[in-house]
Amino acid sequence: MSVRVRFAPSPTGALHMGNIRLAVINFLLAGGDPGRFVLRYDDTDQERSRPEFIEGIARDLRWLGIEWGQEFFQSRRLDLYVQARDRLIADGRLYPCYETPEELEYMRNRQRARGLPPVYDRSALALTSEQKETLEQQGRRPHWRFRLDPGEIRWTDLVRGECVYNAAHLADPVVIREDGSFLYLLPSVVDDVAMGITHVVRGEDHVTNTAVQIQMFQALGGNLPAFAHLPLLVGADGHKLSKRSGSLSVAELRDKGVEPLAVHALLARLGSSEAVEPVQDVQGLIQDFDLGRFGRGAPRLDEADLMRLTEKLVHGMGWDQVAQRLRSLGCDLADESFWLAVRPNVQTVADTLPWYRILHGPMVPVCEDAAFLTEAASLLPPEPWDEQTWKQWTGAVSTHTGRKGKALFMPLRLALTGLDHGPELKVLLPLLGRGRVLQRLGCAA
Repeated sequence: MSVRVRFAPSPTGALHMGNIRLAVINFLLAGGDPGRFVLRYDDTDQERSRPEFIEGIARDLRWLGIEWGQEFFQSRRLDLYVQARDRLIADGRLYPCYETPEELEYMRNRQRARGLPPVYDRSALALTSEQKETLEQQGRRPHWRFRLDPGEIRWTDLVRGECVYNAAHLADPVVIREDGSFLYLLPSVVDDVAMGITHVVRGEDHVTNTAVQIQMFQALGGNLPAFAHLPLLVGADGHKLSKRSGSLSVAELRDKGVEPLAVHALLARLGSSEAVEPVQDVQGLIQDFDLGRFGRGAPRLDEADLMRLTEKLVHGMGWDQVAQRLRSLGCDLADESFWLAVRPNVQTVADTLPWYRILHGPMVPVCEDAAFLTEAASLLPPEPWDEQTWKQWTGAVSTHTGRKGKALFMPLRLALTGLDHGPELKVLLPLLGRGRVLQRLGCAA
């Protein structure tokens, strides 16, 4: 069977790590094939949906390297939902209810007090036409519920295994609001049927929704997709994700210099039996991807893991992979020798920019011992220079001054770079050039 998946975000805000995880896993399940990956905006909440969020979602997915073959907006598919509504009303599967929120809460409290599950008692089914008319004359407008058939609802979840729900313990879900607008449940099923979705992958907070939606699929005569419910992510501290504990947006990841492949590598295996390691391309994740390897425990998302993966990826990048990116950062004079020199000392590609400025821009050297620096400058060998020049030069300086170790090297590093740490000076020295080195060694003049 050819897999066909959908990613269905609500454009009411920026994508966060929970959304991103579902996008990544659905994309991998589709084999990275845009033709089998549908992007569907669940934008029926017109009050909260915004064009800028739609644009942001598309931009974020493309940054992650996720492309889609088809794009749909639920707000443009209302006719399909109305047709499904009318069919279900005619079949007796949708029925109008007139209770207020306060009345429903009172009903649930009474049920709890009696030790019963707080599910809707279907009292609206007993209303006569005259009673409904009276309620509407009083200004009440109906919301509509989907009537669940009695019995067990079963499916084999690709993550959770065998799932069984007793319909008697579930409330008939509200699918249409008083104003006639649709809630999430019914349009989602209508679209999954119409789009030929074969696999629905989402968070475990939708498990109960799946139980009722299975009956909706059956009522509409649609083929049931396979379902997979992933445990929800928690922060590094084990608590629910929040802005403070790791619910980062894609924009924040970009700003921090995280590599898209690091996001894929982490989210594709976080919570599974496989080790999280950097990969050279997404294809490496697709080949071995298996939903059955995910456990039911809540995976811990630690931003430090993303940075660790990013650092490993960056340290493996060749010049051809970063040349254009360095140009876009303003490192116009950077070349392969520069990249190879600074690469071991950066965590992200953007971390190279300070070193570019140190090597090519004006800087204020740190002159701790002017006399020593003057003597060192007098011993500077002529060009051309290579990686052996540093050893030759410092050997001569040590012989003439008697200095060794930190007393020899640190004043030179501070004068040449302004910092007490960084790439090896044997690779930086040829990049600085003799003229710039002499200028910085003469900083006290």
